Amino acid sequence: MALAHSKAEYYTHTHLPPHQNYVVLTPYYPPFNRNRCRILCTVLLILLAATVFFLWPCNPDVKIMRFKLNRVHIHTFPRVAVDISIFVTVKVRNTDVYSMDYAFLDVGVGYRGKRLGHVRSESGHVTSRGSSYVDAVLEFDGVELLSDVVYLLEDLAKGTVPFDTVTEVKGHLGVYMFQVPLMAKVSCEVLVNTANQTIAHQNCYAR
Repeated sequence: MALAHSKAEYYTHTHLPPHQNYVVLTPYYPPFNRNRCRILCTVLLILLAATVFFLWPCNPDVKIMRFKLNRVHIHTFPRVAVDISIFVTVKVRNTDVYSMDYAFLDVGVGYRGKRLGHVRSESGHVTSRGSSYVDAVLEFDGVELLSDVVYLLEDLAKGTVPFDTVTEVKGHLGVYMFQVPLMAKVSCEVLVNTANQTIAHQNCYAR
């Protein structure tokens, strides 16, 4: 009699990990704000314009500070002529943040449209945002005014004499390692009070 044998089958079970949820994070980009961008661009442009305006080289300011008639002598022989001696003080003001060196300062004087003469000073130096005063003596001997002598006598009798001046400055600015050339030319109508030797009125304009 055959014995029946039962076959036992064994199975191994692998425990699977519990179910997990994963969250994927993406970078956050804030929404584009056009108003904020416009304000930022406007501020940057204003700062850039202010910087350029502040650092941009400018020509110096030139002004007649003193105009004194030292001597006026009229000749009638052998021809009508005038000897005039004038003391002039010119102020050169440097408005830049850089120092300035000028090669010369030329002052010309005229009377009623007729040029009497001019004088040229030596070179000089003006610090940044500084001023320099230049004194000059103009001696004009034997200037023929012809018909203008009558007007000159009338002006001297009234106590005020109008003169025309042309002041020219030429030099350069020391911008770091560079030299920026500059030139200023100013014309002035100066009314001189002969009683106290002061400038009664002055009207200047750049040329």
